[in-house]
Amino acid sequence: MADISQKELEERVAIIRRLKALLEQQRAKFQEYLAVLEKQQESITSENTDNLLAHTELGQQIVSSISSLQKVIVPMRRLYSGSTAGNDAEVAKIQDDLSDLQKKVLRQNEINRDLLKVHIGQLKNQMESFKNPYKNNRSVYADAVRQRLATLVQVDA
Repeated sequence: MADISQKELEERVAIIRRLKALLEQQRAKFQEYLAVLEKQQESITSENTDNLLAHTELGQQIVSSISSLQKVIVPMRRLYSGSTAGNDAEVAKIQDDLSDLQKKVLRQNEINRDLLKVHIGQLKNQMESFKNPYKNNRSVYADAVRQRLATLVQVDA
C-alpha cells in the first residue's frame, strides 16, 4: 500500500465517519418504521381506523425521511468504496443490519397488506349482504323528488 498524505488520511476518516453516521441514522429510521408497521398491524386487527390512519401517515413520513437519507448515502458509499479504506468492519456491520431491517420491514408490510385485503373483503361481503328494503318499492318521497327534478329540468331547458 502506498504511503498517503495526512490530508488524504483525514479525508478518508471523515468519509468513513460521515457514512457511519448516515447509516446509523438510516438504521434508526428503519427500526422506527418497523415499530410503526407493527403498531399498524395491531390497528388493522382491532379495526381501529383512526390509529390505522395515524400509523399510515407516520409511516409515510418515515419512508420519506429514509428516502432523503438514501439520496445522501449513495454518493457517500461511492466515496467510501473509492477510497482504499473501503474495508471498515463497522460500516459492513451497519450495512448488514440495514439489510436485515429492510427484509423485516418488507415482511411486515406484506403481512399488513394481506390483513388489509382480508378486512376489505370482509367489509365488501358485509355490504353486499345488507338488503335495501326500499330498493324496488316506490315511495311518496321518491316520487315527489322525481317530480321536482323533472320540473327543474323542464324550467332550465
